[in-house]
Amino acid sequence: MSGTNSDTLIHRFVHWERVQPDAPYLTESMPDGQVVEYTWQEVGDQARRMAGYLQSLQLPPRSAISIVGKNSAHWIIADLAIWMAGTFSVPLYTTINADTAQYVFEHCDVRLLFVGKLDGKTDGWNEIRKAVPPHAQLIGLPMSPVPEALQWDDIVASQAPLRDVHLPAPGELATIIYTSGTTGRPKGVLHSFGTIFAYAVQAGEFCGFTPADRVLSYLPLAHTAERSFVESNSLCHGFQVFFNDSLATFVQDLHRARPTVFISMPRLWTKFYQGVCAKLPASQLALVDTATPEAAVIKQQILTMLGLDATRIAFTGSAPLPEVITNWYRMLGLELLDVYGMTENFSYSHYSRPGLVRPGYSGQAMPGVECRIAGNGEILLKAPTMMLGYYRQPDLTAQSMTEDGFFKTGDCGELDELGRLKITGRVKENFKTSKGKYVAPAPIENKLSHPKVEAVCATGPGLAQPFALLMLSPAARGELQDASAYDALRVELRSMLDKVNDTLEDHEKLAFAVVVADPWTSDNGLLTPTMKIRRGAIEKRYLPMAQAWAELGQPVIFEAQAVETQ
Repeated sequence: MSGTNSDTLIHRFVHWERVQPDAPYLTESMPDGQVVEYTWQEVGDQARRMAGYLQSLQLPPRSAISIVGKNSAHWIIADLAIWMAGTFSVPLYTTINADTAQYVFEHCDVRLLFVGKLDGKTDGWNEIRKAVPPHAQLIGLPMSPVPEALQWDDIVASQAPLRDVHLPAPGELATIIYTSGTTGRPKGVLHSFGTIFAYAVQAGEFCGFTPADRVLSYLPLAHTAERSFVESNSLCHGFQVFFNDSLATFVQDLHRARPTVFISMPRLWTKFYQGVCAKLPASQLALVDTATPEAAVIKQQILTMLGLDATRIAFTGSAPLPEVITNWYRMLGLELLDVYGMTENFSYSHYSRPGLVRPGYSGQAMPGVECRIAGNGEILLKAPTMMLGYYRQPDLTAQSMTEDGFFKTGDCGELDELGRLKITGRVKENFKTSKGKYVAPAPIENKLSHPKVEAVCATGPGLAQPFALLMLSPAARGELQDASAYDALRVELRSMLDKVNDTLEDHEKLAFAVVVADPWTSDNGLLTPTMKIRRGAIEKRYLPMAQAWAELGQPVIFEAQAVETQ
């Protein structure tokens, strides 16, 4: 589907609504176990009714309307209604704090807020309520925990559908996406209907999307990766979207969807791998590396166990995946294609090509993308999906671009002979040791791979040598019941540390590794909503203890044990 120069996602939605009105579009599992399915016609009817209500409010032209809530059918329907009414959407993470929410509401003058389901554990209404401006109207999506809001069902039951929906021009503003960021205030990234549609067209050609495809939506829709992959592609190419209700139902929801195309972050691919290794006997796992008929059966059983037996394309991104895990999935018959992108280019830059995957690399530039490496190693990009700029920050917008129009990504990288891009770190994350040597943490972190380690952070500014922080998987933490278990894991991690150090320059060699006591999550601020480490927050928490750990003289330290002995 190539589209025309005037097409947008709204035009494509109207097309699919017309040609397959009774086909299922959005499928949602409910907390009580029921499964609700909305056809393209039903989605269009509800979106038009809500769009009619929004227009009846006579908001100022091109008003900002926010959506906060976990992924759901009505998250996407609300976004459609916002666009059909001629307004633009501002998605928010459900874990947003009051201070950041207030900044966003004031920065873009939010006039109305759709509030969806919030589980009250990792997110909740109390934080956001503090920041809602007095003039902003609240509308509760189904399952919203906000009784004082007008309710979606009541509005659509009493409102006639909007006959003439707003069909935007490609240059019109569609959304402001506030970056999750690892430091500082979020930036409001402006995307037009044209930049979003350009992504969907090219992604569709790469993936060969058809209405027969299925995807599972579980990463935050407030993040560009999910917004582009799920919402934009489904609207453009007419396929079905399934929604994950909660972490507890993830496996069940994944098996229900049996996605044909699946995207995940390295942390989940690692969890899948660790889960299979924990469940299957060693004799069966050994067969994965063979080509016997018995091995083929085991491989298919593993993919079925994971809910990925129908998956024809699988993506990974946001951080490198250890080569041992990439190779394991390839042996199963599932080649993980690494992708590289960011909010500013609507997650469209470099994709690995089937058969050309190189571990540690994010693939080649997509059509229309120009890439070059600056003198300081920074990746510079041009793309048809590039943002319009940062909202109300013209100076920052100008600073982010070169004189000839390339975007400064802030990432460092290198290109191989086939044009495959390797991310080697961040321009500003390299640190200096007390010996005056600079260390790039990302390449070291990429080498620290162990089946029981879920996340790593290499750090050590101001120390004689860098060190590593290791977060174990839940299963590995559960195994640490006695001294012998600690000793056995210590030996394994020491072996890993020695092997990694053998590959590093002298100033990069890790003095020791610390197994942290508490998991890193987005709730405690040590991970972003897309599971990237927040390096600054992690260093703030652990660096004060670094010198004391160094003085222990141990290659592997368990934080819990170190605390007990202090």
